[in-house]
This record gives sequence, C-alpha cells and structure tokens, in this order.
Amino acid sequence: MNSKINSQIIKTLVKKEMLDVFRDKKTVLMMLVIPIILYPLIFFGAMQLVALISSSMKEQNYRIVADAEDGDVFLHKLMEFKEDEDASAQTSEQGAADASDGEASDTDEAEETYEITIVDPDSVSDYETALNEEEIDVYVSGQPENGKMQYEIYYLSSETNSSYAANLVMDVFDALKEDQTKQLLAEAGMDVSAILEPIGYEKNDTASSEQSLGSIMGSILPFMLVISLLMGTMYPAIDTTAGERERGTLETVLTLPVTNRQLIVSKFITVAVIGMMSVLLNLLSMGAIAFYMYGIMDMQTDAISFDLTKFIPAILVCVLAVFAFSFFISAVTMCVTVFARSYKEANNYITPLMLVVMCISYIGFIPNVELTQTMAMVPVANICLLIKNILIFKIDYGAIALVLLSNIAYAMIAILFLSKIYDSEAILFADGKGGIQLFEKRENLKKGGVPTVSDVWFVVALTFLLMLYVGSMLQLRFGLAGLFGTQMILLLIPLALVVYTKRDIRQTYGFEKPKWTAFPGAVLTALGAYCINIVASMGLVRLFPESVEIVETTFSDLMSGNGLAVLLVVALTPAVCEEMLFRGVILHSLQARYRVPSAIIATAVLFGIFHMSAVKFLPTGFLGLLLCLIVWKTGSIYPAMVMHFVNNAISVAVSCWPEKFQKIVPVLYQDTLSTADVLGLCAAGAALLGIGGVILWKSGRAEQKKARQGTQEV
Repeated sequence: MNSKINSQIIKTLVKKEMLDVFRDKKTVLMMLVIPIILYPLIFFGAMQLVALISSSMKEQNYRIVADAEDGDVFLHKLMEFKEDEDASAQTSEQGAADASDGEASDTDEAEETYEITIVDPDSVSDYETALNEEEIDVYVSGQPENGKMQYEIYYLSSETNSSYAANLVMDVFDALKEDQTKQLLAEAGMDVSAILEPIGYEKNDTASSEQSLGSIMGSILPFMLVISLLMGTMYPAIDTTAGERERGTLETVLTLPVTNRQLIVSKFITVAVIGMMSVLLNLLSMGAIAFYMYGIMDMQTDAISFDLTKFIPAILVCVLAVFAFSFFISAVTMCVTVFARSYKEANNYITPLMLVVMCISYIGFIPNVELTQTMAMVPVANICLLIKNILIFKIDYGAIALVLLSNIAYAMIAILFLSKIYDSEAILFADGKGGIQLFEKRENLKKGGVPTVSDVWFVVALTFLLMLYVGSMLQLRFGLAGLFGTQMILLLIPLALVVYTKRDIRQTYGFEKPKWTAFPGAVLTALGAYCINIVASMGLVRLFPESVEIVETTFSDLMSGNGLAVLLVVALTPAVCEEMLFRGVILHSLQARYRVPSAIIATAVLFGIFHMSAVKFLPTGFLGLLLCLIVWKTGSIYPAMVMHFVNNAISVAVSCWPEKFQKIVPVLYQDTLSTADVLGLCAAGAALLGIGGVILWKSGRAEQKKARQGTQEV
C-alpha cells in the first residue's frame, strides 16, 4: 500500500514539475527549435557556403609573376598545366552529361575554372609591397646555381588567393621536375619506368562501407549527442532548482506532505526525461539529414552503397548508452544549479560544467584512444568512446556493461548528494552572506570567523590553475627547488585570502595546542595507513599502468637529489603547506557551512583529485580522510602535519636509502605481493590504525573546549 502511495505521490510531483518546465519557453526552444529547425538550417547553410567558396575559388583570377632566368620554361609549363586541367574538367563534365540519360539541356554551360594572368616583372618594383597590397598573388624568381635552376616562390599565406595560387605553382613545379627527370633519364639511355617506378603497389581497404561510415559518424555523433543532452537538461535543471527558488515556491513545496527523497526523485525524473526527449529529437533530426544526404548522393553519383539495417543494433545500444548518460548528466546539472538563487546565477554556475563536458567530449576526435577499463570509468569520455566503438562494430559487452553501470552509479551518488542538500536549510535558504567577499572593500569586512565557501572555491580554483601552469614550469626547470616553489603557491595564495578578508587565522587553520598523546597517535595512524595504501596501490597498478609510469618518472626525478634536501622538500614542506590548505582553509570553511561528514568527505576527495593521478587518487583520498578525522577530533592541525610528514618521509627514505631499508622492510621493494604479504600488511595496518585511533580518540576535543572556556573566562 505504501509503495502505491509513494508512486502516486511521485507521479503527481513529476506532473507538476513537467508543467512548470514546459511553461518555460527556453526549454521548448532548446528541445524543438535547435534540433528540428536550427540543425537543418546550419547544415544546408554550410553546404551552400562551401559550394559558394569552392565556386568562387575556381572563378578566381590568379596573378603570377615569373621572373626566372630559365628561358620561360616555367611559364610554358604553367600554361600547359592550365590547359591540361581545363581539358580534364571538360571531359569530366561530358561524362557526367552522358550519364544523366539525356536530361542535360543545350543551355548547360561548362563549369568555370580559374584564370591565370601573367604579370610582367618590370611592372613590379617591389614584390613584397605588391603581395601585401594584393596587386599580385605569387612572385616566382629563379636563376642557375651549380648547373641547375633554383627557384624561389614568394606568396602571402594570410591571403586565401595567394595561398591557393602558391599551391598551384607548387603543383606546376612538381610536374616540371617529373618531366625533366624523365627527359634526363631517356637521354642517358636508361629505362625511365624501371628507375622511377621500381615497384608497384595497390592500396586495398578491407573495411566495409558500413565501417567506414561508422568511423566518420563515431567522431562527430558522440560530441553532438553529449552537447545536445547537456543543453536539453540544463534549462529544466535550472527551472526545477534555482527557478523554483527565484519564484518563491520552494518553501510551499517543502511544506507538502512529501519526503525530500520523493521530491528529489520527481525533479530528477523530470530533468532526465526531458533530456532524453531532447536527445531523441536530435537523433531524429540528424538521422533525417543523413538519409537526405545519402539519397542525394545516390541519385547524383555512383555512391558507395550502405546497408543501413546493420546500424540498427548499434543505434539501439547508442540510445541505451545515452539514456544511461542522461541520468548522470541530469543529476550533475541539478547538483550545480541547486546552489544558485536565481536563473542568472544558475547560468553562471553551469558555464564551467559546460566547458568541462565539451572539452572531455572532444575525445571522440582524438585517434588511437581506446575504451579501456580505465576509460570506461571516466564520465563523459566513456560514453563518447563507447558510441565510437559501437558505430565501427567493435562490440565489447564487458565495456558496455561497465560504462552503463558506472554512469548509473555516478547518478545515484549525485542524487544522494542532492537529497543531502535538500536536508540542509543552510543551503536551501541561504541569505547570500556566504558569497565571495574577496572582491568587497576591505574596510566593509568584519573581522573573525573563517572564509566563506565561495571565497574558498574561488581561491582553490586559482591556486590549482597556478599549480598547473606556474608550478609545472617551475618543476620542469628547477626540479626539487621548483617543487618547493609550487608548495609556496599552495601556502601563500590562500593565506593572502585569509589576511585580506580579516579571517581568524587561528580558527581558520586550526592552530590549537593539542594533547601531547595526539602526536604518537598520529605517527601510528600514519604507519597503519601506509601499510593499507601499499596493498591498494599494488591493486591500482594493474588497472592504471600508464598512470604508474608517469608517477614513477616524476618521483624518480625528484628523488635524485640530496637525501636531506629531498626529505625537507618532499616530506616536510607538503606536510605544512598542503595541510594548511586542505585541513586548514578548506576543511574549516566547509565545516562552518555543511555537516561534518560532508565537509570531511569533500575535503578528502578534493585532496585525492589534487594529486592528479588515477593510481594515487584512492590512496591519497584515504590518507586525506584520516587527516580530516584527526583535525576534527583533536581540534588541531599539528597532529595532521605530523602524520602527513611521516607518510611522505617513509616514501622518501625507501627511495633515497634503499640499501638500508631493503633489509628492514623487503616487502616495500617487491613488484608483486603474495597472499601472505597482503594479509600481513592488512593485519599490521589495521592494528596500527586501531591503536592510533584509540589514542587519538582519547586526545579528543574535550581538552580543547576546556582550554577555550578557560581563556574566555580570563
């Protein structure tokens, strides 16, 4: 009975959301106008434009100056080349007319071709000026050198006519060179054919016509589908989240006798269904254009025949894949737009997502990118590569299942995140005070507290960009010293934000004195985490072998310096700088606005992403999770710094002093782990984590609260 009531509630909510969305003209325009009207107009307009450009290029008059001391050999060959092309064009037109079953009338004229005007060299005082002022298109000079003619071709690549004429001149020289080579060989009494063509070969394409067509479609279609799906879900997502908030109806909806989960599911279904409808309309529109083009080619030329029925299974799988992807992209767009308070703000939020999705969807145009197990887990890219493979009839059922399941799993995670947001009144009914304060006048800012989440996201994005551009250049040029400079970026940019916005440095970074037992607890926790991460890393090595090579190359370059210097830069500096950014600024700002579990998980995930390696994401994310828990439990950042240092120091010691540590812990130097090694490391890691966790738990916040209360009383 409850399930029937729940389904009826969701149906009612979906109907309500659908009516709200379709009242918005933007959604209707995006769904109908673009695929049904705009795509054909763009396509046929592009065809007309290409035909116009091609026709205009053939009707051009190219002005060529021949100033060569070759007895007009080049000029004669140029005109001969032009006459041969005219004769070839007339032959082609006559053949086409004969093949048209007598339908061509007497009024049909021969296709116009380009004209060549030979400009007198004496009329050109300065060829560079003449080229720049477009008085001529190509200037050819030449003089004998070492018994042969040496020609120079001057043209203006920035001008289309000049560039086209230069290509024409190059073709003439190729023909002239071939003629003279044959003449010299014949005069020497040699067999011209045997010398110039010592072998014969023929290129045979074994791909079927359907595979060739699928290869072309596989590069273009995924990009078009992904973008159309994103555009189709964007406006419904904005309307069901920010639009409802802007209209002031969100409070009314939340007072209804429905659960947050029912509300989220109904909104998600609405956005996903509209996205699917948009994709289907796009597929129908593009399919109609393709059928039209195929029909035109079949009537006008001897077009290659295609058995379009062979594409039916591929199209069905493509539709299924796009539907799975629509779940994911619908949930993601809603996660982004739910933070906005108006349509305008939601559009600003959605723009970065559009750019990211567009950039990733270009992967279909990149050759030799395969749908591996790794790529099958990458959102957007997995769908593009799957559609590309299906259209060339490369069917891998394991990859299909992995792509579909991963997109559904990502969508479920995003929906859970949405449900958490709708449980948070601080997010749904934000008053705007959590916006970016970095651009406010400093005298208008109040002292105290931690940075706003908006400020933190802005500074984190800026810091990561500087890391990618400036930091990578520093490391490539200066090595270990460059890594130190990169860490300073992580430290100084967020610190500048904290100082400028008058935030409380002690509260923001967690500069509290912990109980002394927190430090040995942090060391034991670090050792336990290192043991667990060894096992995890060995498993990830098999999944991401290409990522391992990059990490090993980068790591070996850094470890080639002095051991103590490496320990300082690779172990100590990140333990301070990265902790102040992640467990300081980011964690405390998120913790001030969101629930503690959400803040900890978000910080840990961001810490894993920061290291930009598929093989390091899970180990560093796990380490980041433990570091966040330590800061939250002890109320101080110092134990987290100690744990981070110990973790990095072990890696440095193992790499810089292998002759000493290989005798102590030989398991760290093995390429593969036996079952006994895995069990031993897991047991040791669990024991160390347990002991360290108990010590840290007893070093909790009680002492910090007493100390703060005592300070306030004083």
